[in-house]
Amino acid sequence: MSLYKNCLQDFKERYIIYIPLTIILQSCIGSIAAMYILMNSTLDSFPFFELSLCVILSMLYNASVLAQLNYKFVFNLLIMSTVINTLLIIINLISLS
Repeated sequence: MSLYKNCLQDFKERYIIYIPLTIILQSCIGSIAAMYILMNSTLDSFPFFELSLCVILSMLYNASVLAQLNYKFVFNLLIMSTVINTLLIIINLISLS
């Protein structure tokens, strides 16, 4: 079995346990990404796309959990939002230096 399928199966079995942990994790990563995006912004730059992407992905994950959508969809959103928000943090950290 692939790593994705193993993680998905584990997420399905422990879904109720992972809900509060992943909401807190995703909210913290999203807020850190938003902080670095805003720290990196100047009067000449427009960080609206990055900030909108960060906020939309974080809110979409939290809303999908609260709406009790399919666990596979929720898991895929968790991976996507975590990866994209982490990339936004790295990009903005590099450009701050």
